[in-house]
Parts: sequence; C-alpha cells; structure tokens
Amino acid sequence: MEIKDFLIESALLSQGLISISAEEMERLWPPEFNNIAWLEKGQVKIGGMKEFLPFRAQKQSGRIDYYHFKEAMAQGLSGALTASGTMRLAEELGLTLVVSCGIGGIGDIQGEELCPDLPALAESSCSLLATSPKDVVNIEASLNWLRDHKVPLIGIESPICNGYLFKGKDLALDYALDPKHPQIQAMRGLFLNRIAEDQRLKDRDLLEEAIQAGKEAESKGLAFHPAANAYFDQASKGYSSEIQFESLIANAKLAQEYF
Repeated sequence: MEIKDFLIESALLSQGLISISAEEMERLWPPEFNNIAWLEKGQVKIGGMKEFLPFRAQKQSGRIDYYHFKEAMAQGLSGALTASGTMRLAEELGLTLVVSCGIGGIGDIQGEELCPDLPALAESSCSLLATSPKDVVNIEASLNWLRDHKVPLIGIESPICNGYLFKGKDLALDYALDPKHPQIQAMRGLFLNRIAEDQRLKDRDLLEEAIQAGKEAESKGLAFHPAANAYFDQASKGYSSEIQFESLIANAKLAQEYF
C-alpha cells in the first residue's frame, strides 16, 4: 500500500498529547507521513505534521465523528477528526484504511454511551488499525458489540486485547496475524496493535482519577476525553502522552509497510 492510501486521525494529535510540544512533535514525526486529516472551516485538510501544527496551535475544540462529518463540512466548521470521522473521509476518497490509536467504545461518557467508532466500523467499508479501545470505556462490552455486529477483531501478533494505557483483563480476539500474512491487505475489520505491557502505566488508581476528571469536565459542558488525557499526562509526568504518540507512529509504520 502506498503511503497516501490510508489516513491518520487527528483527534489525539490535536487534543490528547498535552505535554508534547509542537517542536518535539515535528522532530519525532516521520516526515513521510503526510496523511493526517482534519477539517478547517469546512474544508478537508490532509497534510504532514508541519501543515497540521498551525491547526493544533489554534486549540480547536471540535471533534468530528462519522455521523457529523458531512454536517460539519456544510456548516463550515473546524475540528479534529476522530477515528470514525476519518473513516468517513476515507470513504469519500475511496480509501480502505484509517490509522488511529485509542478508540472509543461502550461506557457512560456523555453523548458517547455508544461511541460512533463502533457503529462506524459496522457500517463502513473502511478498516481501522488502532491500539485498543480506551481504558475509560468498557473494553469487553465494546469488543462484544463489534463481534455481535460482525466486525472481525484482528490482533497483530497477539490473539488478545488487554487494555490501552493500562493492563487489564485478557480478552480474546477473533484472529491473531503476523503483519506479513499474505491476506492481510484483503481483510476488513478492526486491527489492534497493542502497546507492550511493560511500557504501560502501572498505577491503576490513575484510571479512576482520570475518569473523575473527565466527568468533571462534562459537568462544565466540556469534552470528556481531552480532560481524561490531560489528567493522565499530568499524573504520569508526560509519559502517557509519550507512549500514545509512539503507538500512533508505530501503527502508521505498520500500515505503510504491510497494508
């Protein structure tokens, strides 16, 4: 697959990596990945980190998903694209793969009791290469919902999903594939490329505290995920942002080489 044959979501890069500076982001981002996608005043933008950083600096609060993408364009809105929002754009462009990191799921997040990432996977012709559903949602219920809706769950070199930033319960996926498998390009579904367990956060108390920070943000009319990510970042002295950024890059490299 050529590098421009997949898109990279922008929500994490825009709102989730609090302590990673623009200079560090540009330095660490592989220059060949010029396929980050976002909306600016209703216009689709696709570019590399240098082109994306001015948008990030504007601190846009919008997060545009699969089901609000066309509306956002029509209304001339600006915003980062979530995993599902990027899938909607990929469909428009005739692409079949989106790269993300942590995705949404089933939980009690306001307006995301069923995150659009899940029904988008069930409806879209586009596959998603991600890391895991986020720890702040019910990962087991999320995977079960996808399985019930006939979305193949494919682990890269591992048959289990057991958390995102933290190690949780081992949950069986449908398949485990070596990325060199000759049929991987023809498969459709959710591909999960997990963060190594020894690199994840160890103190699970931080998870409940981050959820509380997200709920407090909701009570003020703000978004849950940026607030929870900001708490993880602060509590881990930037480590949570570092491993998420590295995981997103690892997923993009996997997509570039094998899909």
